[in-house]
Parts: sequence; C-alpha cells; structure tokens
Amino acid sequence: MSTLDDIYEEINIAESIVILTHEHPDGDAIGTALALANALKMHGKSADVIIPEYSRCFNNVPGIKDVLKEGKDEYELAIAVDLASLSQLGDCVKYFENAKKTICIDHHSSNNMMGDINFVDPFSPAAAQVLYGIFKAYNWEITEEIGADLMTGIITDTGGFQYQQVSKETFEIAAEMRELGVDIPQIYKDTLATHTITSFKLKRIAYDRLEFFEDGKITFTYIDKKDEEKVNAEIGDYEGIVNEGRNLEGVEVSIFLHQTEKGYKASLRSNSYVNVSEICGKFGGGGHVRAAGVTFTEGTPKQIKEQLVEEIKKYLK
Repeated sequence: MSTLDDIYEEINIAESIVILTHEHPDGDAIGTALALANALKMHGKSADVIIPEYSRCFNNVPGIKDVLKEGKDEYELAIAVDLASLSQLGDCVKYFENAKKTICIDHHSSNNMMGDINFVDPFSPAAAQVLYGIFKAYNWEITEEIGADLMTGIITDTGGFQYQQVSKETFEIAAEMRELGVDIPQIYKDTLATHTITSFKLKRIAYDRLEFFEDGKITFTYIDKKDEEKVNAEIGDYEGIVNEGRNLEGVEVSIFLHQTEKGYKASLRSNSYVNVSEICGKFGGGGHVRAAGVTFTEGTPKQIKEQLVEEIKKYLK
C-alpha cells in the first residue's frame, strides 16, 4: 500500500483530527493547513486547526476564522503540514505527541520524518503544492475557497513565483485556480505587497542596523522585543525583513534575527549558491537551500552574528 493510501485510510477511520503547523506561521503553513481542513469538511470530516498566533495579513484566507488557539487533550489523528521537525511546533507539540496516529505533509529537504506516515516532496516549492497533488490523487474537488488557501501557500513560499524551485506545474496550478475564480492578484497584495505602518517602522530600524561582511557578500541585522514595543508591533510585522538584505546588489547571504520568548530566531536567505539549510543545520535548524532558519536559545545578537558569519564564510566563493 502506498503512502497516499495510508493517509487516506487514516483520515477515513479517524474520529478526531487536528491539523498543526510551525510556530510563527507563514502563508504556506496557514494556507496548507486551511486547505486541508476545508477539504476534509467537504468529505464529512471535522478537523481542528490549531494556530496560536498569526499575522493579520492572513485575515482574508478562507477558513481563518475557524482557527483555534488551543485544542482538546487528545486526538486520534494529528496531521502536521509545512513542518520539518517537532521542535518547530512549540507548545503545540503536545497535540502531535498525544495523538494515536501522526501524519506529516511537507516539502523541506531537512524534514526528519517525525510522523508515523510521511509524505515529503523536497522538490516542491510549497507544501501547498504537495497538498494539491494529494487532492488530485484522491480526485477531491478543489473549490474556489480551497484554491485560495492553496494559492496563499504557493504565492508566499515562492515569493510571488520568483524562486528557482518554481516549476511548470506551479504555473499550471495557478492557471487552474484562476479559472476557479481565485483572485491571485489580491492574495499577492494581501500577503506580500501590503505593509503596516509598524512593519515599516521595524524595517527602518533594521535598515539602520544593517551590517556588511566579506566584501558585501553577507548582510546582518536584527530586531528585539524593545524595538517591537517601541513601535507597538503586532505578530508578523517583522516578516520580509530578511529579504531586504538579500535584495541588495552583491549580497549572497542575508541574516536577520528576531527575538522571541525562546531566544533569537535566525532567518537566512541566499541568492545563488550558498546552501543556507546546511548552515542552519549545523546549529540545529534547517529549511530550504535558499531559505532556512534556526533558533538560538542563548547568545546576544552580536554573538549569534559572529557564529553565523564565521560559518557562512566557509561557503562563499
């Protein structure tokens, strides 16, 4: 029996289902989780989607109003999407660990196969595209609402179709969703092109701190809790700052630190040849070749910067 058959069987027999994704969820995490929940609902299955916090730029994603901050003590089936390791679940890890059966649907090459059943396609540009393939394999109908969820994932994780992993299939999916009535330009505007005043203020702080290393091939900046309090920032207002460094001429790797309750989350982005997933993996993190992250529970921004720059230097040409 194939993995897809296993997933289908577990969904059919489960009396209670929870859908989980990583902390500080991006559009792919949210879009994939909601697309799956909406599809299950169409097939007579109710699923709790637990996402404690998310950016307000996702307020228009179909199904977002049904998201829960907390779930029940135990579920028969836990499905994790866009998740490479259990450490990324944060406080929601208890729902995964307490479930009788677990499934992981993902696209990260660093995925450690934490589920009882794992369906991982590291060549896919988004977990939402992986889920689209599952829906097609099951001959499940994709409605306009589910299509909008899927496109939220695909648009955000491809940076608006600009990254190398974007395939012919990605554009074919977008064309199909457009035919269904999905407003792709609006999704792009909501998730990638619209910025709050507070996010602009945080970006300005980050720009003022921007440092260059190795003849301009590496950039570094950070935001801490005091910065967020100063501008009254909300969840997600720091999103996209890491890309500002990468977009500068001559830069190969951009480093951005964002302070959390657990320490500093380091986001790394590269342009052409540096495998930032491999670099983050050296510190217990991971992700994609051109986009990855890791959380440092100890160390100041200066100390973390020095560790990362020293490691990145080994990969530069």
